[in-house]
Amino acid sequence: MWNPFKRSADTLLTASDKQMLVEAIQLAEQNTSGEIRVYVETNLGKGDALARATELFFKNKMNETKDRNGVLVYVAVKDKKLAIYADQAIYERMGIEFWYSQVQEMTTHFKSMNYVLGISAVVKEIGQALRTHFPFDRVSDTNELSDEIMIGK
Repeated sequence: MWNPFKRSADTLLTASDKQMLVEAIQLAEQNTSGEIRVYVETNLGKGDALARATELFFKNKMNETKDRNGVLVYVAVKDKKLAIYADQAIYERMGIEFWYSQVQEMTTHFKSMNYVLGISAVVKEIGQALRTHFPFDRVSDTNELSDEIMIGK
């Protein structure tokens, strides 16, 4: 069982954990033009989780998707902090209540030590929201952002 709160950044996720999360992202993106990324790091450092997620979102150029529909799921494991940052187009369509409920969903899973499951469940829900507002177009859609899990400090 993955317990990230006892690990350092280089061992946060096993290869199996990463593969499970990548598969969740790929499945979530299957029917949408939206893009989802997951960023996991040991420590948040100064500031709050949403500020860090926002910083990482722009640093990784997630704001450059064609339809402005990228979403970053962020987890700082030792600080036990998490956030979801959504680009303008999807954020406005879903509203703050949706994003708050996704953070709560992840928190509930984390309290039961179901970390990978919690992230995967939220990725799935975000994928369904993206599919509703940004359906996949077979002709023009491409995978604009890598599905690989980003690991920080």
